[in-house]
Amino acid sequence: MSAVIYPTTNLSATEQLLFERGEGIYVYDQSGKQYLEGLAGLWCTGLGYGNRELIDTISSQLATLSFSHTFGGKSHQPVIDLADKLAGMVPVDKAMVFFGNSGSDANDTHIKLLRYYFNAIGKPEKRKIITRERAYHGVTVAAGSLTSLPANLAHFDAPLDALGILRTDHPHYYRGAKPGESEADFVARITANLEQLILSEGPDTIAAFIAEPITGASGVIVPPAGYYEAVQAILEKHDILFWADEVITGFGRTGKLFGCETVNIQKPAMMTFAKQLSSAYYPISASVIRGDLYEPMISASNEVGVFGHGFTYSGHPVACAAALKTLEIYERDGLYANAASVGEYLQSRLQEFADMESVGEVRGAGLLAAVELVSNRDDRTPDVDLAKRATLACQENGLIVRNVAGNALAVCPPLIITREQVDEMVDKLRRSLEQALSP
Repeated sequence: MSAVIYPTTNLSATEQLLFERGEGIYVYDQSGKQYLEGLAGLWCTGLGYGNRELIDTISSQLATLSFSHTFGGKSHQPVIDLADKLAGMVPVDKAMVFFGNSGSDANDTHIKLLRYYFNAIGKPEKRKIITRERAYHGVTVAAGSLTSLPANLAHFDAPLDALGILRTDHPHYYRGAKPGESEADFVARITANLEQLILSEGPDTIAAFIAEPITGASGVIVPPAGYYEAVQAILEKHDILFWADEVITGFGRTGKLFGCETVNIQKPAMMTFAKQLSSAYYPISASVIRGDLYEPMISASNEVGVFGHGFTYSGHPVACAAALKTLEIYERDGLYANAASVGEYLQSRLQEFADMESVGEVRGAGLLAAVELVSNRDDRTPDVDLAKRATLACQENGLIVRNVAGNALAVCPPLIITREQVDEMVDKLRRSLEQALSP
């Protein structure tokens, strides 16, 4: 065993699969075995592996300006170009962009920006943040406190009270509905609970509500129709900002440019990006805020002489060049449209699993989906053991998927995937599930 402390891993079961190279939508282990990368790495390699154009762009930027920080008035063209590019793409009014290195630190940045803004406008008490049960928003101390998954909270003593973290219902109808409750009634109940939470805590103490448009690690939860419309109405009524975490759903993943479009989230005040922003070829994240939130920060920073937040690698020139080229390729090669059309085909193929006795629900949008496994369809008992066996069987059959929420198999292939490769992925998934069900 090496000296590596591995992330999100059972530390008693490390180094079980070592990858050596990747090409297109496939990766290869040290023995040369091929695997279809059905999760795009970790929801991130939109262009797949070995994209020569992107590699050449990174190499060229390394040779031109391998590093330059953005502290103290210094800048460079790639960071300016990328910020302006994103500002022109997002549904955020007069958007301003802060760059980091990961989705976790981007969400940390947003927490700090919220506090900075409300302090600047004389409302220091407005700092609580509403997250949801089964949420995932990162693993740093602050972003990890927005995450609600038990394994991510156990043993870490997250400072929930100190950070003012509140939790409301998850919007998963299949798991959260009461017996006989319609989707409309479910939405009405959980959004009423949200408003009651706001009223009991005091609207003047709550800064923002954070949500992934469609969740990832918590099981690819697609909220029922009307959910986000009701949430946004409540937030607007009580002057609370909507914060869209698009780390997974951004840049075509759900068949639209942003997940917000897919689920009808109108003009969020804040958006978080990472992962597909550079197709994971270089670490970069972006915290986007409305222009009117940024304006008061200028005078506040002038009071003390500096906006005292930033990372060594904020706006790294190579990362920015990689992101700019990635966005260019997405647009030029029609990959957003590909995610929509091939994604529709993927969703239809996966619905073939819906009638299997061991499958409780198939859900998703675009090139993002999950197949939830149960031991009893009537009472919807999660079959965690089957999900583990099926995940391993997929690996044996040359397919990488991820077991999320304990009993769901998530798929999230690169945006470059073809219909024929979807067929290959679905066929391998079916064979693996049948093998996992065999005695």
